[in-house]
Amino acid sequence: MKFKLPNLISAVAIFAFVGNSYAQESPKYDYTEAFKPFFYPQTGTETRSASGQPGHKYWQNSADYQLNVSLDESKNEITGSAEITYTNNSPDQLTFLWLQLDQNLFAKDSRGNAIIPLSGSRNGAKGESFDGGYKIKSVKYDGKEVKYTITDTRMQIDLPGDLKANGGVAKLKIEYSFLSPKYGSDRMGVEDTKNGKIFTVAQWYPRMCVYDDVMGWNTLPYLGASEFYLEYGTLSANITVPANHYVVASGELLNEKEVYSKEEISRWNAARNSEKTVVIHPESELGKGSNSGTKTWKFKIEKARDFAWASSSAFIIDAARINLSSGKKSLAISAYPVESAGDKAWGRSTEYTKASIEHYSGKWFEYPYPAATNVAGNEGGMEYPGIVFCHMNSMGADLWGVTDHEFGHTWFPMIVGSNERLFAWMDEGFNTFINSISTKEFNKGEYKQPSNVAQMAGFIFNDSLEPVMVGPDNMKERNIGILAYYKPGLGLGVLRETILGPEKFDKAFKTYVHRWAFKHPTPWDFFHTMENVSGEELNWFWKGWFMNKWKVDQAVKAVKPLNGDFKNGTQITVENVGQLPMPTTVLVTFKDGTTETVKLPVEVWKRNTEWTFQLDSAKEVTNVKLDPLSIVPDINPNNNAWPAK
Repeated sequence: MKFKLPNLISAVAIFAFVGNSYAQESPKYDYTEAFKPFFYPQTGTETRSASGQPGHKYWQNSADYQLNVSLDESKNEITGSAEITYTNNSPDQLTFLWLQLDQNLFAKDSRGNAIIPLSGSRNGAKGESFDGGYKIKSVKYDGKEVKYTITDTRMQIDLPGDLKANGGVAKLKIEYSFLSPKYGSDRMGVEDTKNGKIFTVAQWYPRMCVYDDVMGWNTLPYLGASEFYLEYGTLSANITVPANHYVVASGELLNEKEVYSKEEISRWNAARNSEKTVVIHPESELGKGSNSGTKTWKFKIEKARDFAWASSSAFIIDAARINLSSGKKSLAISAYPVESAGDKAWGRSTEYTKASIEHYSGKWFEYPYPAATNVAGNEGGMEYPGIVFCHMNSMGADLWGVTDHEFGHTWFPMIVGSNERLFAWMDEGFNTFINSISTKEFNKGEYKQPSNVAQMAGFIFNDSLEPVMVGPDNMKERNIGILAYYKPGLGLGVLRETILGPEKFDKAFKTYVHRWAFKHPTPWDFFHTMENVSGEELNWFWKGWFMNKWKVDQAVKAVKPLNGDFKNGTQITVENVGQLPMPTTVLVTFKDGTTETVKLPVEVWKRNTEWTFQLDSAKEVTNVKLDPLSIVPDINPNNNAWPAK
């Protein structure tokens, strides 16, 4: 999901303005607390190794779906059935099953609606009054009606007999319908255009809750802010829509000859072999063809945790080939209305999609799906396997940014399946971090923005913020963009550039992705992996940046010539004032204009609050500055230099 940058830039300005005041309020540095051992709550288990990788008896349940659905355009109504094959690979027998009913967020009496403040919210239906939520027609287990209980956005199904451990299979069929909200918590919706409605459809079928080795059943309700935690499987969908609609969806289209003309299929074939964008369904052909009856579009996606789709009579569709690192190919696709067309807007969407997928595939892990589809809707930005929804008014740098961000989510959490409901930073923060690298590389830095990490301290260390490890439903909504996206993303940048170095960081981070691809890691699995692969102790960093609200504040305390004369050398004393230690880089400038850089490892702060080192130089020192490249967010820049400013 994407938080709009302009609002955050305003926040940066405010927090930067007041940032210096927080240095006075910071508790003093306690090195015994910062480096205290036994940070990890438990040692390795059979399912999760202390090294950060899945244990030798790691298990994970799976859920396969056969979805049949029809769209009533006039009513904005979705009617469907979900046939679920659920496999219990756990060592536990199960007497009941839990499912997520996310559409119930839009029921008038939902918990999510109850917590929307009078000032409004990004979550929910933006005040739309309609009969929202699922209408459940039937629930069957092995072909027979079964008892179930619905509590807000969850359904519990009581089983007639225990579901066996270590491979027991349950087969469910649920028939349902619901009315789509026009604005569905910025994740789905219905947008009117001059050539017809655009339906972006997500959270549209009952989905299995995750049963894991950490919490058992994960049944936190869907309140709007927090996202999802889902099992992997194969999902197939038959989507019936008005005959003049074009459908794009997660995965591979299975029946193109039934839904596209011969000329359109020829264009698809050209796009599969083209580095440049090929228009499949151009503006000139909008409104042509059958305007009565229906068509059924069939899609399938494997190794996926979710499925989304979009349908409209207004879609221009174009595509181009994606080149993957193994030599395999995928397809970049864009679907958008004429209002979004043009080379300064969605006419470049497929180019952006292709570049984003190719970059992440080469850098971290190969893209696993046959297509990557970008859809113009009324969402600020939302991600699903193989398909994303971005706002139809985005263009230029904004369209690149939201496209790259949403497709970056393919890696977190579509490939690395963390628990978004609890740990938003493990998908949004990781993604924000990898976006910063991809943006620098796209088209020779076309949209690269200069950054000064040092100036971000007042923004990310503001006292009004909760800790990063607080779940998104437990944060002030205005803080989610900072705590789920920017602070953890910036933290990974600091870890890469300041603490580990790019080579060690990239090796450890890539190892984490490969270890936990299509699995369910916790924060501790990530922490363990980064430490074990890099060989560095990092508990002080996890503790300060993610678990607590520790601030960085280092200072130049004193610069003294040895025995009163610089010709004898210089002693420089630096101090760690804030609670969070960091490796310290000191730039020394001499009177003749030459410089010397001294790098102090974080270990100098393991038993010291200040550290004095000596320069064996006969030159007179005129200036000393900490963090000369401005890559560490220090809450009080006024004490970072000598002479003091």
